[in-house]
This record gives sequence, C-alpha cells and structure tokens, in this order.
Amino acid sequence: MSLTGSSPGGRFLDEPLDLRTRVVLFVAVGLLVTTYFLPLWNLTMFAPQYRDGLRLDIFSYTLAGGNGGQDVREINTLNHYIGMHELTNASFAEFQWMPFVIGALGLLLLRTIVHATVAPLVDVSVLFVYFGGFSLWSFGYKLYRYGHDLAPNAAVTVAPFMPPMFGYQQIANFEVYSYPRAGTYAMVGAMACLAAALAWTWWRVRRSRAVVAT
Repeated sequence: MSLTGSSPGGRFLDEPLDLRTRVVLFVAVGLLVTTYFLPLWNLTMFAPQYRDGLRLDIFSYTLAGGNGGQDVREINTLNHYIGMHELTNASFAEFQWMPFVIGALGLLLLRTIVHATVAPLVDVSVLFVYFGGFSLWSFGYKLYRYGHDLAPNAAVTVAPFMPPMFGYQQIANFEVYSYPRAGTYAMVGAMACLAAALAWTWWRVRRSRAVVAT
C-alpha cells in the first residue's frame, strides 16, 4: 500500500474517510465495549472426581469460576497440593491495565471517526495489533510461570508443565481444555473492522485517482 498515493503530492495518510468507513469504525467501538461484559478466555478441567468439570472464565479485569465462584476455590485447593501459586485477581497485573488500554483504544477510534482521515486510522490499527500480540504473549507467559514456579515442598511432586493456551491437554488425571470466549472474538471483530476500513479506503482512493488520471 503506497502512503503517498498515485498523484503528485497526494498522501494516502491525508485522505478523508467516507461515511461507510466511519460507520464500520463505530461498530468496532461497540465491539470493544462488549469486552467489558464478556469473558475473554475459558479453561475447563475434567477428572473422574469432577465429571461436571471445573470452569474458569477470564475477563479483562477479573477471574470468575463456575458454580458461583466455587470452582476457583476448588482449583486453588488442587493447585496447593502440587505447589502452584493461588489464582487471585491480585496475581494478574493484566487486570490492572487491560481495561484502561481497551478504553483508550475505543477513545482513539472515536477520535479517528471525528478527524476522519487515514493517518489516525493507521495509528490506532498499529496500536491495536501491538496490544493484541502483547496480550497473547502475556497470557502464555503467565500460564508458563504458573506451571513452572512450583513449590519444592508441595505435598505432591509433579514435573513442571504449561497448561494449554489453546486446545486440549492431559495433565495427570485431568483433561484440560482452553479456548477463547466471546470477548476475544469481539476484539478480533474490532480488528477485522479496522482492517476492512483500511482496505476499503485504499481501494476507494486508488479507484478515484485512476478515474482522475484517465
């Protein structure tokens, strides 16, 4: 994608956004808002003694266990036997900054809608990609540390492991499933809106300049 356009002195970054593009960006803002109410990820564990499963939903700001929160306490009890750290909101630094970053991205999108040029759209798109990539890395690293920083004096000794970030894994007598939930899909949808807005604007500008050139 050329940022200078096809006409002399024409800069793609200075091109205006049309109404259709701004509507798509407004949809992206709405999708970001929903992430405050929807879980981002879920881990579910099954074992012979837990046939109904132990469920853990991860939101952008908190952990929520199944059965009215009982599952979190049960998981922490099991973790204690193998020397894993307790799962608490305080142990997730991400809960402190993630809601604010999502809100900041929403405000930047609204700013892009108001200014209605390509430059701020590119800026917020780059920030969004960085935020998404860093969040996935942070989640994976947290899972790795939880499975490797085991207390040496635990009642049950297990080899260091990493709970699954995505998919299925057998851990001792537990079947562990880890999958994204609606909040993550909403974020992916918002990123898709940004990509569509950029692609549409580039195609529209290219087509209009081709018509002028002829």
